[in-house]
Amino acid sequence: MAIEWERVGQARFDRIVEALIHRLYDATATVRAVNGRGGDGGIDIVVRQGERLRIYQLKYYPDGLQGRGRRPSIKKSFERAMDHDPYEWILVVPCTLTPGEQDFVDGLTEIRNVQIKVMNRAELDDRLATHHDIEASFARTQDDGGLLEYAKIMNRERDILANGTVDLETRVAALGRVIDDIDPHWTLDFARRGNTIVQTLRGKHPRAHEVSPITISLKGRAVALDGALSAALERVVGFGLAEDLTLPPEAVEQLTVNGPEWLAHQFSNVSVTWRPRPLPLDAGKAVEMAFLSDDDAVIASYHGTLSTYGQGSTGRSLAVDFDGACLQLMMPHDHNAASRLNFSLEVTDRETSTALRAIRLHKRLRIGGRFEISVENRIVCSGIISKDETGDEANELSELIFDLEAVQRHCERYFPVPDEISARERILLRLARRLVDGQCVINPFAKTLRFTLNGTGRSQLLELLGGGAIFVTRPDCPISIAGHTLDLGPVRIFHPDATVDDVYQARAAIDTGDFSGLQLTLRPVENQHYRLILESALANLPPEQPVPATPFTLVGYTEPA
Repeated sequence: MAIEWERVGQARFDRIVEALIHRLYDATATVRAVNGRGGDGGIDIVVRQGERLRIYQLKYYPDGLQGRGRRPSIKKSFERAMDHDPYEWILVVPCTLTPGEQDFVDGLTEIRNVQIKVMNRAELDDRLATHHDIEASFARTQDDGGLLEYAKIMNRERDILANGTVDLETRVAALGRVIDDIDPHWTLDFARRGNTIVQTLRGKHPRAHEVSPITISLKGRAVALDGALSAALERVVGFGLAEDLTLPPEAVEQLTVNGPEWLAHQFSNVSVTWRPRPLPLDAGKAVEMAFLSDDDAVIASYHGTLSTYGQGSTGRSLAVDFDGACLQLMMPHDHNAASRLNFSLEVTDRETSTALRAIRLHKRLRIGGRFEISVENRIVCSGIISKDETGDEANELSELIFDLEAVQRHCERYFPVPDEISARERILLRLARRLVDGQCVINPFAKTLRFTLNGTGRSQLLELLGGGAIFVTRPDCPISIAGHTLDLGPVRIFHPDATVDDVYQARAAIDTGDFSGLQLTLRPVENQHYRLILESALANLPPEQPVPATPFTLVGYTEPA
C-alpha cells in the first residue's frame, strides 16, 4: 500500500525521503542530510559522487505549488543552492505537478544553467515500491490497532518483535536449537538475504560425511543452451574455474538430495548454482607472466596475484588477477588438445597508469609468442600463444585511456578512469589530447565569439566589421571530464574568415562614438567552427605559416568544418 502523503506531515515526509535517498545511493555516493532535516543554505540533502554534487530540496506541498508563497520559497531555495555549484538540483514534492507548475520549475534554468529534475508523488511511490521495507518500517511506528496488546495476552509478543532485536536474537537462537536437534551428524546454518533464505549444510564433526553420507544428483534436460551459458558450463564444470554457474529451470529436469530422511528430497522446476571448490593452492600468491624470445630471454613480464587454480572433468585452469585485468587459462588433460585463454580488461576506477599497463598486457597477448607463468617463482605452465589476427575490440577503450593519461599528465590533475563518459566528453577529451600534443583542432562546440566593447579602439573595430581573420587569446582552456575540470592553459582561438552579426547596426553605434557596452557576435563563414591551438605550441611554429587542423579520427564521429 502506498504512503498517504496528505497525512504524513512535513517531519515524517522529510524522514521518509531522507531514508529513500540514502538507499538509492548507498553503494555509489556519499549522502548527507543537512541539520537532519529542514535544510540550510538551500540544501536539504546533499549527494556527492566524486566532484559531482546533487542537491535535493524537499517541499511538503501535497496539494501542489499554488499556495501562497510556495513558488517564491522554491525559487529562493534554488538560488541559495546554486551558491554550492551543484551538478544537478532535484525538487522533491508529494504531489503531481500541473503543466504550469512544471513550466515554473523548468524555468529556473534561466537563473542558472543546471540540470533540474522533479521527484514527484508517482516517482516516490515507485521508488518505495522497490524499497518496500522503508515504507513498512515507517508504517510500523503508526497505531497498531491493539495488535501488541493482543500478542501479550496470548504470550506471543515476541512473534512481532515487541522488544526489537533482543526478541529477534531469541527467536533465531531458538530456531537454531530446533534444527541442531534434528540430526546427530548434520545441521543447517541459515541466513536471510533480502527475500532469499539461504541454508548451508554443516557437519557437526569431521566424519559426518562418512557416518551419514549425503549425495546430490542432477538430471539435465535435452535442451540447447545458449552460447554464453554453454561456454560457462565448460569453464566451470570442465575446467574447474571458480565462477558461479547457474543452470536455469528449463535445463534442469530433476535435482535429488540423498541422505537423512529429514534432508532427502527431490526438486523439479529449480535453478541450480554451481560453485566448484578450488584445489588447495592458496589464492593471493604472487604470479609472474613472462614473455620470452626464441633464445629464452625475457622480453616483457607482468605481475599479478593468483585468483584460483582448479580442475574439472576436461582439464585444469588457472585464473590470475592483474591490476586492471583478469586472465583465465584452461589446459585440457589431453596434451594434444589446444589450451584456451580468456582475457578481460577491468580498468574502471583504476589510475590511468594502471589501466595503461593492463592495456599493454592485452596488446602483448595479441602479439602472441612464447610465455611462462610462475607462482611464487615456480613455473606452473608454459606454452605458445597464437597471434590474434582479429579486430581489437578494446582499441576504442585503449585510445580513450591514452588520451586521458596524456591530458592528465599535461594538467597534472590525476583521477581514476571513470565508469562512464558521455559522447560530448569523449569528443572534448580527444580535442584536449590533440591540443596538448601541440596540434591545431577545430572546436565542434564553438561557432560564435561574443565580445562586450569598452568604448575604445574605434579604428580597429571598423576594420573588424569588414570581416576577415580573427585571433583571440584566452588565459585558460578548461574542459570537464566526468565531473573533473582540466585546464589546458593559454589557448589561441582563431578563424581565417569571420563575420560580425548585425554589422550595419554595430557600425552605426560605433560611428556615434558611444559604443561602450555594445556586444558583437562574430562567427566563421559558411557555418564553420573556430580553430584552437595552445599558445605553447605556437612558439614552435614559423611565424605567419598557416596551421592546418588535425582531424579527431574518432569512430562514428563526423569531422566538423
